[in-house]
Amino acid sequence: MFEADPEKFAPQFGGNCAFGMSRCYKADTEPGAWTVVDGKLYVNYNLSVRTEWNKKQCEYIEKASNNWPVTKGK
Repeated sequence: MFEADPEKFAPQFGGNCAFGMSRCYKADTEPGAWTVVDGKLYVNYNLSVRTEWNKKQCEYIEKASNNWPVTKGK
């Protein structure tokens, strides 16, 4: 399935922390700190950040999605 559609399985926001991106900055991620929402993979800086991320996922996804076009080239 991955070979047929690798984009579907790629982490959002270029693999940067989705919580950080909701605040308009790039951050590295920890391999075990991930979540799938509506079939999309989101990764976080660490497990503590993922706990915070899980509290308001929809809000953070919307903010991060708006920030990504501006932040991705930096």
